[in-house]
Amino acid sequence: MNKGIAVYPGSFDPPTNGHLDLIERGSKMFEQLVVAILRNSEKTPMFSLAERLEMLRQLTADWSNVRIDTFDGLMVEYAKSIDAMCVLRGIRAISDYEYELQMALMNRRLRPDIETVLMIANEAYSFISSRLVKEVYGLGGNISGLVPPSVEARMHDRMLKK
Repeated sequence: MNKGIAVYPGSFDPPTNGHLDLIERGSKMFEQLVVAILRNSEKTPMFSLAERLEMLRQLTADWSNVRIDTFDGLMVEYAKSIDAMCVLRGIRAISDYEYELQMALMNRRLRPDIETVLMIANEAYSFISSRLVKEVYGLGGNISGLVPPSVEARMHDRMLKK
């Protein structure tokens, strides 16, 4: 396998243990894994782009071949700009597969030279999404084990400021 550069795109708001599992596993597959945070002005995130950058840099510090970056616009254009050969995406359920298949086919149409690798989520994290973590936490539910302790602490601090 050519172990070039891969991009793992997402909003990572907040970063979850599922994200970290994919990052760890992806870091073993590729020479360099670029975790690329989408700058989406249409969404109101819980954490600012700078906060998500800081959290992900801290959480991935032990993986020397993982780099954290941001992008906007078409992900495949960003991937091309950093010479990535591959896009890494996670699959938790059949519904994810349908969405990811559409995205992979559109990305292939736009940039046939960039492949998509779909990685099956670890069963321990197969139900976790950032949206669900925020919803459960906002309603007072326990999210320990779903996000790293440092992320949970930041979420707690954020809720206290509201």
